[in-house]
Amino acid sequence: MGRGKVELKRIENSTSRQVTFSKRRNGLLKKAFELSILCDAEVALLIFSPTGRAYQFASHDMDRTIFRYRNEVGLIGSDDQLGSRSMEFWRNEIDELKRTVDSMETKLKHLGGEDISTLGTKELKHLERQLKIGVERIRSKKRRIISEHINMLKRKQKALQEENSRLQKRVKLHELNNANINISSGSLESNTCNVFQQSRILHDGISGL
Repeated sequence: MGRGKVELKRIENSTSRQVTFSKRRNGLLKKAFELSILCDAEVALLIFSPTGRAYQFASHDMDRTIFRYRNEVGLIGSDDQLGSRSMEFWRNEIDELKRTVDSMETKLKHLGGEDISTLGTKELKHLERQLKIGVERIRSKKRRIISEHINMLKRKQKALQEENSRLQKRVKLHELNNANINISSGSLESNTCNVFQQSRILHDGISGL
């Protein structure tokens, strides 16, 4: 069965709205590209997302196509008007950014316990909840860092113990080799003395004859 007819109205769910925007935007850009290739058409497409992000496709130079469009619809010569609208737009953008910055600075002061005299009970509870969440996240991060540091120290301790064990074995082996050398040297000296004494006895016996 085919899909039912989609009712054309604003999608209330923000996630579904974003997914639909992404899919249909890509489809529209693809169609514009295909139209320019198949029909050798000069196509320029501009799309602004609900958040203000711009997407565009131009088969030729975008500025040239816009100039051609303005010429076709009789907008040439209205640069002053467009410039005035552009300046108004950017002034509004700057004002909006200033308001956002002021709001963020106020929130930061509140989080630091400053300028809270004007806050009501509801705002204070919300601020308290934010601080509790922030403190818990900080403590969790701190515990994780300490745990990782302890594990690193344990690994270093184990490595040092293994190295110490290897060194002790080498020292014992070295001492054992030295003891064997001393024993061999003592045996050689004893044998030399015995031979010397036997030679002396033999010499004395011969002299007595």
